[in-house]
Order: sequence, then C-alpha cells, then structure tokens
Amino acid sequence: MENINDLMPLSKDWNKERLTQLKNLFPDLFTNEGKLNIDELKKVVDPASVSETERYEFRWFGKSSAKRNAYTPSNATLMYDEHRSVNPNESENLIIEGENLEVLKLLSESYREQIKCIYIDPPYNTGKDFVYTDNFTEEKKPYWEQIGVTENGLKIDTNTDTDGRFHSNWLNMMYSRLLIARSMLRPEGVILISIDDNEVHHLRKLCDDVFGEDNFIGTFINNSTPNARDYGHIGKMHEFCMFYAKDILYTETNLLEDKEKRFSFKDDVGEFNVHPLYNSNVAFTPENRPNLYYPFYLNPEKQIAEIGEEFYEISLTPNEKHIEIYPPKSVKDGVQFVWRWGRDKAKEELNKEIIGYETEDGDLRIVQKMRTSEKLIRSILSEKEFTSRRGTAEVEKLFGKKVFSFPKPVDLIKTFLKVATDKNSIVLDFFAGAGTTGQAAMELNQEDGGNRKFILIQIPEQNAPKSLAQKNGYKTISEITIERNKRVVAKLIEEKKKQEPDLFTNGHKDDAINGLGFKVFKLVKSNFPRVEWAPDVEKTDEENIASLKKYIADKEAQLITAFNRNELLTEILLKNGFQLNYKADKQEQFKKNEILLATDGIKETLICLDILINSDTVEYFKTNTDKKFICLERALDTTKKYNLKHYMGDMFNAF
Repeated sequence: MENINDLMPLSKDWNKERLTQLKNLFPDLFTNEGKLNIDELKKVVDPASVSETERYEFRWFGKSSAKRNAYTPSNATLMYDEHRSVNPNESENLIIEGENLEVLKLLSESYREQIKCIYIDPPYNTGKDFVYTDNFTEEKKPYWEQIGVTENGLKIDTNTDTDGRFHSNWLNMMYSRLLIARSMLRPEGVILISIDDNEVHHLRKLCDDVFGEDNFIGTFINNSTPNARDYGHIGKMHEFCMFYAKDILYTETNLLEDKEKRFSFKDDVGEFNVHPLYNSNVAFTPENRPNLYYPFYLNPEKQIAEIGEEFYEISLTPNEKHIEIYPPKSVKDGVQFVWRWGRDKAKEELNKEIIGYETEDGDLRIVQKMRTSEKLIRSILSEKEFTSRRGTAEVEKLFGKKVFSFPKPVDLIKTFLKVATDKNSIVLDFFAGAGTTGQAAMELNQEDGGNRKFILIQIPEQNAPKSLAQKNGYKTISEITIERNKRVVAKLIEEKKKQEPDLFTNGHKDDAINGLGFKVFKLVKSNFPRVEWAPDVEKTDEENIASLKKYIADKEAQLITAFNRNELLTEILLKNGFQLNYKADKQEQFKKNEILLATDGIKETLICLDILINSDTVEYFKTNTDKKFICLERALDTTKKYNLKHYMGDMFNAF
C-alpha cells in the first residue's frame, strides 16, 4: 500500500533495514501483517519468562528518543561548494559544513563500513560549550531555521550545570552520533575520542553500550598542559582519549618507530630481535581462529650456530625425534592462544624469519625475527609535541594570528593515524573544529607516501562576538576548518616545489598535487519541494497522500526549469548510496535524452535529469537492464513508468 514516505526523498531508513534483516532471520517473530510481535521476541530472549526487572545497564533520560533520532532518515542534502574547494579534481578529501547528525545520516549508506579510523574531539560539556539540538519534528519550527541555514543564525543551546538534565543532554547528543558512526566503520575499524574529566566516566559506559565492552582497547592519558591549569585544589595537566574497536577480532594496529631500540642478534639479512609468534590477544582462540592453531616441530639436534646457540631449526612435518610446540595458554586465565600466522605463511618463512628459540629459563618457543625499530604506542602520552600549547602555536603560525583556542596538536593526531590506519584508509572527524585531522592526514601522506583520505564535518557554529576569530574575519568555526586546510595545502605544495621542482614544470599536475586538496559541501534543504510539505493530522492517510501528490505536481510544475542540475544530481546519487567522489560522464549512445553514467568506484548507475523521458529511451531499457537507471518522477507518464518498472524491476528508480 502506498504511503507518504514512498513519495519523500529521504536518506537510508536504517530502522526498516534492521527489521527486514530480523524478519529474514526469524520470520516466526512477525505477524501476518509484517509487524514485529514483541511477545514472541521476549520468549526467544527470555524463554524461562523470568520476571526480574533489575539488571545492569546504562540508562539516562532521553536515551530511547536519541536512538530513534539516530535512525530517523534525513530529508536534507549536501550541496557542492566549488568556490571554497581546493584542487577538487586531484583530491577525494571532503570538508562538510553542517550539523553533524544530519550529515552523518546522509553519509551513512554511502560510507557504510568504509571508514578505517574515526577521531573526534567533541564538546567536553563544561557548561559553556554548546549541545546540539536534535529534537526536530515536522510539526515544530522547521529544522533549517533551528540549525542556522537561514540568515537568522544557528540555534545553539548552552548546557549549564544547573540544568537538571546536564549529563543526559550531552549523552543524548553523543549517543545518536556514535550509533551512526559505528555503522560507517570497517569491521577492522577503530574510533578515538578525546575527552576530559567532566564526562570521561559517562563516555566509557556510553562506548561500552555502542561498541561493546569487549571492544575497548584502552585509554590514553595525554599530558596536554605540562604547566597545569588551576582548577581549584589541583593543577590539571591531562586529558583522556578513549580507544575502541568496532570488532576486536578483526582489529590490528600498527607499531610506532622506536628510535632508541637496540638489536641483540644478527644474521645474513641484518640485525634483529625476537618476538613470540603467538597472539596474546585473548579474543583470538582456536574456536574462532582454527586456521591459526596448529603445531610446529622443533629439532633439538639442529642448532643454528651462526646466529646463536639458542636458535633451532623447525618444521611443520611431524617427527618422533622433534619436539611438538603449540601456542601457549594465558597464565592469567588459561585461555588458549593461537599463532599470528597461518600455515601457508609460516611454511614460506620457516627457518628464515621464524625459528625455534630457547629462552634463558629453558622454555622452547617459536619466534619471529623483528628487524624494525618499532614499539607499541604507550598509554601515557607525555611528549612535548602533544601539548595544547603546541596545537595553538601551529594554528597561529598558519594564520599569522590566534583564531582558535586549544586545538589538538598535529603530531598527536598523526600518531593516532600511524597506529590506526593503513596508507589507503578513509579517516572521519565529525567534530572537526580547527581541522587538525585534515592537516595530520595530509602531512602523514607526504611522509610515508600514503593515500589516506579524510572527511571533516563541522557545524557553522558562530564564533563569540568579541573573539579573536570574529575580529580577524572568521564568523564561524567551519570557516576556520576550511581556511586552515587551505593554508596547509598551499604550504605542503610549496615545500614539494622546493624538493621536486620538475614535477611542477613538466605538466605532471596529478603527480605534483597527489591528493593535496579537498571538496567542500554544505548541508542544505532538499531540492525536492515535497520535503516542505507536512501531513494534516485531522485527515486520513488517503487524503494526505492525495494532498501531497497535488502539492508535488503544483510545485514541480513551477520548478521544472529552476532547479540546479548538479545539486539535484548530488542529492539523488547520495540518497542512492553513492560516495561524494563520484564521476558522471555523458553517454553518447542516447540521442533523445542526456543520460550520464555515474560511478564512485563501488557503485554505478545511469541517470537522467531531463524533464521528459523519450520513448526511444524507454525502448532501450526494455532490453538493456544490466545497469541501474534513475530518472525524475516528473519525467514519466504512467505508461513509461510502468514499462520501465516492468522490464527493469529493482534496476529502475524514479525520484
């Protein structure tokens, strides 16, 4: 049965998808009408029908509403801002100006399980910083007036400690955003969240709720203010950073360079130390990683004397004279460990990079030769490069003046990216602030030859009227985000010109720029007038649908020549799950309509924004159904729409 939502251009409806997945798995939990039977679900969850009402859980006022809000589709869109973009054709980096919850909703399908690392530095809830207002409904004042898309400015609430829901307000703001952010992480992805004492205890419990207790990796303590700030009774020197995995079973982090490391052994290849081959992460067991649990066989009569008397040859083939060695068990809790390498990889490196080793205590182990000067990142970050003072100085140097207070230092974020990303990762920061994450990603790429891409999201929050930022011409924080990264790009290109001048004189622009730049997008109203319509609560569903159809027809008749094709193209592709780095090329085989082939490297579709679809075009798609086709609803009469739907099925979509 047709309903109002069928006619509204919304972002992905995650509630609907979750229910569909549940129905596919457990159809018996649903009624004949397709509704979830809560009583049947309770029987599955609690077959003994235990009547206890108390259990450990983290709850606060507004939690359920915040969760619903997270999964409520957005009717907004993103508009490309070419004027403020920098080298947009040579870069896939994104800076998005807009309220981050709505932006995350719009990106959630396009970037689902695409993000390797999220770093955020959210408001610390000091009583002075703002809390985002998320309670929007069609019946109330329009959303766009509340977030400042209009000339009246932003709707920002100060969350004072006299508010009875001081902590709840902050938790609701964070909860809805983290729920969406988790869906965007790759299975092996991680998130890092900076915080101070005000909400660190709540943030830990909140992240346990969203990501799972088992996915907690650790907490960093950053010596951000070595000289200390007077907070009364104590001079505070530190901040925290929470570190969580999406799924600890898939997560692997990188080691950091250790300039002070010394090597104990040497072979024909070079110097090395030894490291046990078993994986000490108790999350990996023979049950969930059976391919990593198998024996090695050590030959006690075959020492590798040229390296040292403590080294022995090993094999994967049983021999009665050899000693069978499996991964050890955890001393703490008896959990059986597994190897870090599978059989195939181990076979290739037998007696080369993995060998038998006898410890000083006489224990026999299988070890890997470690040739790099690397170490685990430490939980206490005390380096002077990680202080707030350093972050402030970096921004001041770029701008020639102070425009932002207490930004995170570049080296801190760069260190997190070294640990948490590979060279081709996408990094997301949806509380971008001064834009440090963008600078860190670009600088790290220049250092290690990487191709990391970043997505920064920042609401156009008004800077205080008498602030240095306002005095220096920056009305909003998002203006600083964009300008800072613009200056970073210019700085890095200038440095590159000095190092490799030939790149810039021989016409190799792509090689010269190599990803240095970004596209700017803004959160705006939908191009479709239907989103401004609201149902009449006193009318029936049928009456409201009829009213909406008439409204759409009247409005779109007025706007046939008024809409911006590029903006409309972006909105349609975004709401069909395309990433913002899409390319659209005209297809010359179509003579009667302008049809583009849009692709983002993952998805592709044919799309037409003409106000009338020619009959020849319809005939083409009767036999060519291998590619999806999208067009405007207004461009079709009933017969053409029926034919396209009949012959193409789900490969056709009218917007």
